[in-house]
Order: sequence, then C-alpha cells, then structure tokens
Amino acid sequence: MTADIKAIIFDFGAVLVEWEPRNIFRNYFPDNASIDAFLQEIDFKQWNVEQDKGRSFAEGTHLLAQKFPQHKEVFHALQERWGESIVGEIEGTVQLLHALKAKGYPIYGLSNWSAETFPIARARYEFFELFDDMVISGEVKLIKPEPAIFEYCLQKIGRPSYECLFIDDSEPNIISATKLGFDCIHFRSPQQLKEELQKRELL
Repeated sequence: MTADIKAIIFDFGAVLVEWEPRNIFRNYFPDNASIDAFLQEIDFKQWNVEQDKGRSFAEGTHLLAQKFPQHKEVFHALQERWGESIVGEIEGTVQLLHALKAKGYPIYGLSNWSAETFPIARARYEFFELFDDMVISGEVKLIKPEPAIFEYCLQKIGRPSYECLFIDDSEPNIISATKLGFDCIHFRSPQQLKEELQKRELL
C-alpha cells in the first residue's frame, strides 16, 4: 500500500452500476424524446434527489400524482419498475474494485441512493460483497455533496479524510470532498480510473 491512502471510497451510480431512468417509462411513452419531456415536466431530477435524501416512495409518488394527475398511472412505475433502470455493472470498474481488494485495501461505498431501491441493486451484483461498509444517503438521510455525509462516512471508516481516496462521477461531489481534505478521482471511465490509480501506485 502507499503510505498515504488507507481506505478507498467508491460512489456506485455511473461508477460501478449503469443507471438509465428512461427504462422505467418505456411502456408509457413512444420514444426517448417523449420520456425526456415527461421527466423535465415533473422535474424528475429534483424529485429523485428527495428520494435519495430518504423520502418514501409512497410520499414521493403521492406528491407527483397530486401535482400531475394526468400522469397518475405512470407514477406507479417509479417503484414497481425501478429495477429496470439498473442497466448493469460497469465491468471495467468492477475489475479494478476486485484488484484493489486483492491488494488489501479497505473498500467503502458512499452513494446517493434511495433506501427503498438500493436493495434491488445490492441483491443483483455480487461485487457489493467486497465492501467493508457503505453509506447510503437514503438510509442516513444525508446526501452528497453536503459535507455532513462525508463526515458521517469518515466516522464509520475511522480515518481522517487525507487517508481516504474518494471516487465519484459528480463534479460537485468531488469539489465538496476535496475541500474536506480527501484525495479524489473524478471518474470518467474505467481506463481513466485505472491510470489515476496507477499514478498513485495503488495498482
């Protein structure tokens, strides 16, 4: 191991798992353009942030049905078909995860994900068993990029931020973690991640 890094923290979505929310709605709209218009209309991005913060699907879908009654039937799909939005594992990153684990690094997860839907992904992919521990935003009701969730994660790990490498695809999350003293890799591809890990002599 390198002298400085004692723990490696992975984001999940778009780093280890491909997520495509359009898949939830393909039975209800004719094409991607129609789905995108619907997602924009209901402000799906912000709606999903609230789910990641810990709001229940029962409450979240009820609020949508009240605001957009014309789409009431579609909102049932949000939880019932959520598993269809999980496209698959990102194989190259999963291989790097296995390699880091084999070298003896403690591996942690820090992900913005609903407490109700994360178990779907966790049950589907064996690589989640490689993690020593994980922090799921919907479970702890804290969310990236807020500093509190990073501090919560550090408490679980029992290490200072400068001994932790944080890997995430979101620039705001990387900025927040960097300000807190983490070593960070802004994930763009498995190959780019591999090169960054090699530069740090972690692989």
